[in-house]
Amino acid sequence: MRRVNVKGTSGSGKTTFGRELAERLGVPYVELDALHHGPGWAEASAEELRARVRDAMDAAPDGWVIDGNYEAKLGETLIGAADTIVWLDLPLPLKLRRVARRTSTRIRDDVELWNGNKETWRNALWGRDSLFGWMLRTHFRQRREWPRRFGGDPRFVRLRSDAEARSWLERQKPE
Repeated sequence: MRRVNVKGTSGSGKTTFGRELAERLGVPYVELDALHHGPGWAEASAEELRARVRDAMDAAPDGWVIDGNYEAKLGETLIGAADTIVWLDLPLPLKLRRVARRTSTRIRDDVELWNGNKETWRNALWGRDSLFGWMLRTHFRQRREWPRRFGGDPRFVRLRSDAEARSWLERQKPE
């Protein structure tokens, strides 16, 4: 295991899990959100995102852990290169609590995320593309689609609780 894509919705723990896994494996960690979101929350085009992801993978020929989804823009760029796909499929109430706590903290502490972007109550709560609305839609979409898409793939690991994720992570060591 040297090229890992960590998947899941907001609040699933992708960043924390991905960083720790990368450290355990001794490979670089890449956060897709940082490659996707430009200043003013401008989204990278599919071509731009694919190029950025390929550059990140090429810069780490001995392996990487990349967290995030973006299949609509990436196609097989990331999934096709991964030797392991980890889905953090945690319960919705847990993810909702985490996102609420994380968002509140980021807004209160005026935390910059990527390229000058900061969360606001407006982008967290209102509109079709709000963080909470997106999280709810993707939670159910992933649960509906990913077992069919990845179920027979030997690279696929589905972790359904914090305890299961922690146990799996603790078993990972550099090769």
